[in-house]
Amino acid sequence: MIVQIDNVLVSSDILTEYFCCDLAKCKGICCIEGDAGAPITLEEIDKLEENLDAVKHDMSIPARLVVEAQGVACTDKDGDLVTSIVNGKDCVFTCYDDVKINDETVENCCLCVFEKAFRCGKIKWQKPLSCALYPIRESTLSNGLTALAYHRWHVCKDAVEKGKELDIRIYQFLKEPLIRRFGEEWYEALCVAAIQLKIEN
Repeated sequence: MIVQIDNVLVSSDILTEYFCCDLAKCKGICCIEGDAGAPITLEEIDKLEENLDAVKHDMSIPARLVVEAQGVACTDKDGDLVTSIVNGKDCVFTCYDDVKINDETVENCCLCVFEKAFRCGKIKWQKPLSCALYPIRESTLSNGLTALAYHRWHVCKDAVEKGKELDIRIYQFLKEPLIRRFGEEWYEALCVAAIQLKIEN
């Protein structure tokens, strides 16, 4: 089932399925698994380049060499712009650090260097929207409409379980990036659609 809000088509499972990232268990594996980097826009390439100097010290030496050789982005096998990767899988903008979650330290988590710098107040740009919106994937249809789909991935099984435990749906977990992308009024309409869908089912 598809829900349309303005010019955006939303897969209904985004409103009904549970999801809440469990960094303590997955340790950010979505940034280092797969065969391509994160989807990005031309505008985001400018942001990556603009903020690169502020995060270079957190990048691995192999990642820095990749960026020096081919830049912050490349084209994947489908012809889409994505962040560059190291060793055929790791995003070049990953780093590893200990993270405190609920007063417990989780060691060696994979983090985005841009989000890390953003949270420390060193830069004003957070990270590519495709990363912030995951597990939602955005695409543009031939008729010009935007489509949002739930990308199911086995590495996120702990996030599904945590979402069930906390009663958090995908659209609720991703409130902040959805508002960042589409605005507060659009998100409020999405919440209304979720309530209506729940009543109907």
